[in-house]
Amino acid sequence: MKIIDANGRTLGRVATEAAVTLLGKDKASFERHIYSGAPVKIVNASKIRITPRKLEEIYHTRYSGSPGGLRVTKAKETAEKKGYPELLKLAIYHMLPGNKLRRQMMKNLKIEK
Repeated sequence: MKIIDANGRTLGRVATEAAVTLLGKDKASFERHIYSGAPVKIVNASKIRITPRKLEEIYHTRYSGSPGGLRVTKAKETAEKKGYPELLKLAIYHMLPGNKLRRQMMKNLKIEK
C-alpha cells in the first residue's frame, strides 16, 4: 500500500501520483488490460493547497440521462458540501481510464481527512 501525504501539496499533483499508482504504471509488469496497481491511501486530504480562483474554475457535471438532466456544480460548492476529500476523489476518478477497470481501481483508493 502506498501512502501519500497531501499536506501542503496541490490537488493535481496528489491526484496524478495516486492515479499513476492505481493504474500500475510505476511497475515494470504494467499491462493495460489487467489491474496491476497497488492500493493507495491519502492522508491529510483536508490540508490540500488550492486557491480560491481554482475553486471557481473547476466544475463537475452529472447527467441523469433525461432531457435537461445535466447538473453542473462548481468545485467551491463541492468543497463546502462534501469537503476536499471529495474533490480529490473526483480528480483521481477522471484521471483513470473510463473502462471496466476504473471501478476496481477506485475500490483500492482510501482518502482520510
